[in-house]
Amino acid sequence: ETFHKTMARLLQPPPKFHPSEWDIANKMQCASTESQQSRSECMIAESQRLLDEIEKKTRKTQSDVNKKIEQRREEIKFWKQELDNKLEQIVHETEVLLTFKTRLEKSLESCREPLDIAQKCLLNRQRRTGIDLVHDEVEQELVKEAEVLQGVIALLERTLEKTNEQIRLNRSAKYNLEVDLKDKFTALMIDDYCASLINNTPDIKYAGNAVKIEGNFVSPEDWMDFSNINVEKADKQRNNSLALRALIDGILSQTANDMRKQREVVNVAFRNRVKEVKDAKHKLETLLAMVMDETASQEKNIAALKKAIADKEGPVKVAQTRLEVRNRRPNVELLCYDTVQYRLINEVQEITKDIQRQVEMMKEEKNLGLKDTLAQAETELKGLSRRQLSLEAEIQVKENTLYIDEVLCMQMRESAYINNF
Repeated sequence: ETFHKTMARLLQPPPKFHPSEWDIANKMQCASTESQQSRSECMIAESQRLLDEIEKKTRKTQSDVNKKIEQRREEIKFWKQELDNKLEQIVHETEVLLTFKTRLEKSLESCREPLDIAQKCLLNRQRRTGIDLVHDEVEQELVKEAEVLQGVIALLERTLEKTNEQIRLNRSAKYNLEVDLKDKFTALMIDDYCASLINNTPDIKYAGNAVKIEGNFVSPEDWMDFSNINVEKADKQRNNSLALRALIDGILSQTANDMRKQREVVNVAFRNRVKEVKDAKHKLETLLAMVMDETASQEKNIAALKKAIADKEGPVKVAQTRLEVRNRRPNVELLCYDTVQYRLINEVQEITKDIQRQVEMMKEEKNLGLKDTLAQAETELKGLSRRQLSLEAEIQVKENTLYIDEVLCMQMRESAYINNF
């Protein structure tokens, strides 16, 4: 039933409008269309104006960005060049300082042999004997030479440590420059690429997450300060390195002069000492020759004395035998003090007297008999023999000293040279 009612309503004819309504409806359509058209025209004009404004602004912004990129590229290029220059300088300075390190090492090594020789000379000279074991000028100067060399070695070792530390600092500054340079090179490559992009470059694309601000960003001033600090550190280390090289030059020159000067002082002292010892040895040899001559003379004298004593024994025996035999004469014959008896007694007295006085001329102010003179002569001969042994021993001492100083020490010293490094 409901269906039939609905269908009946639908099949009813639509209501008819009044002509005035139709007229009003047409007018309203015209008015509405004109209004919509007007609004649309205004919108199109505003859109065009906005598009023109945005296009102009976009072009201006892009132009500003292009200029900023170009300025940034120039800034990076400037600092890259600064860093390049400083890197080249510090690399060159480090290479030169390494040659100074080598000079120091060679100089240090060259000090070992002279010190060893000075110490060996002191040790050798301990083998001098007797009175020659004296703390002479040579020994004093040798001790001083050893002290000078030890001082030089200590100074060179300290300087070498400073040089190694300076090389480390130079390399640290070099590393910082290289890291900074690497970053500058990458940044410049990126900005060069950015500068090459235009609106119709095929590579461009949307990147929604490109615009982001890091929490710990640095300002352009901080960026410049970072590179400037690297440059200043490199400059500081380079200047320190230059000053150290000047110091090393002075040290190498001064130490070589000091060592050479002391070496010559020791050599002069050696030459003087050898001359003194040779003079002393020559005097001893002269004295020994005198003693040997005197010994020979004394030996001849003793032989003469012994012969004189022996020569007098025969006449004394003859005279005394005659006296003894004549004492056997009988009676009055014995009692007769004749000229023979008188002369025999006189002969014995004369010979005895001669024996007592024969060598008085050989011994001044001494009135010794032949036997006393012989004993004195033999005592003197023993004294001469002792002097001979003493002189020979002293000459041996001098020969030992000369061997040590002239052969061992001086020849050993000739093998070592003080070179400039």
